[in-house]
Amino acid sequence: AGLLIAGIGLFTSRGTTVDFVPREAMALVNQPPILQVDFDAQLQSVYGLTPDKATEAQKRKIVHDMIREEVYVQRGLELGMPESDPDTRNALVSSVEQQVLADITTDSPSDQKLQAYYDSHRGRYASEGSITVTDLLAPAAGAGIEAAEARAKDAATAIQRGMTIGEATAKFALKDTRKTSGEEFYFAARIHLGPTLFAAATQLKSGQASAPVKAGDGYHVLVVAQNTPPVAQNFAAVREQVLTDYKNDAEAHLQANEEKFLIGRADILVA
Repeated sequence: AGLLIAGIGLFTSRGTTVDFVPREAMALVNQPPILQVDFDAQLQSVYGLTPDKATEAQKRKIVHDMIREEVYVQRGLELGMPESDPDTRNALVSSVEQQVLADITTDSPSDQKLQAYYDSHRGRYASEGSITVTDLLAPAAGAGIEAAEARAKDAATAIQRGMTIGEATAKFALKDTRKTSGEEFYFAARIHLGPTLFAAATQLKSGQASAPVKAGDGYHVLVVAQNTPPVAQNFAAVREQVLTDYKNDAEAHLQANEEKFLIGRADILVA
């Protein structure tokens, strides 16, 4: 039994020359097989027929085309085209990436998995909030940081009591930084104000002024005219987007792992 198994392994191992076509193949071309499943798929693609419906001429045409493709591929490998031809290199990279992602591409995750993903990424699935905010600065230069803080506190208190922004700016020697311009979406205000000032502004309701926020250039007072925070969308309404994001994140994770594995096992020398 051991000799029989060893004999089968010897005559079917990679690189072994055989003079018969294995059951799962349609042909051998310099030993590499043209598989029956690939033949069936190409027959269906070209003629829209299964093997039992196709004519002998159609079958021979498909076999001929596949053999022709195989000998050209083998010749390309002999010439080193995968290493030198940009289109071939890109096609190989794309092919390996698609193979890595095949399971994810065809996967149909359950609603339970998607719900869990949605719950852990709720910030993605909300309407975009908007805010109208003015950033007033009490500069630290000249009178000093303590005096700037005192002016900013007095200005914030005065605005809370009804003083207009223009009056507070003039009375307490503040400067409108003009980082924002009227009503802006949250993402734009975050970019313009920076994370610290934006966080302070979004805590305020319409008509409120913030406590002074210390920064490198002095103390800032944020005055909000209107603040409409984002509203979360329910899972049912955004399920398709959740599915897309779930697959994209899974694909990115797989690609990162595959890249780490391939580079990790490679013998790489960098000058």
